[in-house]
Amino acid sequence: MDPPSSLKLLGSWADSHTHRVQLALKLKGLGFEYQEEDVINPSPALLLHNPVYKKVPVLLHNDRPVVESVVILQYIDETWADNPIMPADPFDRALARFWCHFAEDKLAPAVGAVFSSSGEGQKAAVDQVHDNLKLLERELRDGEFKGKRFFGGDKIGLLDIVLGCGSYWLAVFEEVMEVKLVDPGTFPAFHAWLKDFEEQNEVKETIPAIDKLLEYARGIRQMMLSLSNGTSTTAPATAGTTSAINVTVDGSSG
Repeated sequence: MDPPSSLKLLGSWADSHTHRVQLALKLKGLGFEYQEEDVINPSPALLLHNPVYKKVPVLLHNDRPVVESVVILQYIDETWADNPIMPADPFDRALARFWCHFAEDKLAPAVGAVFSSSGEGQKAAVDQVHDNLKLLERELRDGEFKGKRFFGGDKIGLLDIVLGCGSYWLAVFEEVMEVKLVDPGTFPAFHAWLKDFEEQNEVKETIPAIDKLLEYARGIRQMMLSLSNGTSTTAPATAGTTSAINVTVDGSSG
């Protein structure tokens, strides 16, 4: 088996998709080299190793690139058998993959819309987030995940990583946008799961401090407001705002 030094991760500090890979590597007990990327001005290495999407994260294993976070998570688990994050049962694996797709296809865009909209559009986006959380709440209470501490069982698994690395933005957006997304009374099972997830040591080591995330989100929001109010902004700044939003919020990074 290759030594941990054979792994290098290209990522961005505020990107939830990067956090997914970092967390998986920690849970698997794998050491890795990390290279911080500027999402506005990607490095030659990032452009070389991900010429199709030109975005983070990229995992280099013996200089061979693996891209797209969920693909990377599955690659890690299939390459290193210890401390598995994928279920052993084929049905459970299919279930985890389905809900990972749901997180990418339904939940993440709705959360991103809350941050990037206002007025009636934002209200509709909040309602969409709530509709999606209702589906997860139902699965935790009465579905295939009933009675489990985590979606992966007694330990954090693939779906916990995908949902959890990103769900911390819900609290950030609640404060920045002054909306309520996760009401403990409405979504008790999801809320309890998220709090338990966030208390795990590996998660604490991976997710940036809430104050840092709040500062980052407020900065992006302020740029968005300046643009919408017609404040003079250079083209690079405009592009930078869009790139930052894509990476942190709506699932547009890998």
